[in-house]
Amino acid sequence: MNKKDTDLSKKARDYAFLLLKFRPRSEYEICERLKKKKFTPEIIKSTLSYLKDKSFIDDNYFAKAWIDSRLKKPFGIRKIREELKLKGIDKEIIDSQINRIKENYSENEIVLEVAKKRLSRFKGLEPNKAKMRLWGYLTRRGFSSDTIAEVIGGLFIK
Repeated sequence: MNKKDTDLSKKARDYAFLLLKFRPRSEYEICERLKKKKFTPEIIKSTLSYLKDKSFIDDNYFAKAWIDSRLKKPFGIRKIREELKLKGIDKEIIDSQINRIKENYSENEIVLEVAKKRLSRFKGLEPNKAKMRLWGYLTRRGFSSDTIAEVIGGLFIK
């Protein structure tokens, strides 16, 4: 490797570390950001290899951390799955991490809690309009339509 490549390699690594300083990132995200900075494919490949060897990037760990943080917001599994796909995470990793959390995850309870909080903003609205707004909100958060229908049905039967 000549001096120029060594300097570029160091710059690419430094940039990757800067990105990782703010939050964990997937291999795909780092790769895309390095491409935007116009690093050569060889430099990108060596940088990614270095980061993986030293365990600075690990898509399995990234997926676990991402899912855990998104469940605290709370978001539904469908939305989390879509986000991970956009971040370039492999389908097998996504499936295994989602299966891990499904053991202790009750979408009905979470949707009910979120719906009750959100309904307080709809005081004074006619029930059908409140239902539609609540449905849209919960759908955008990535909850399943079956669960949403069940929870909304239970909330508005009173």
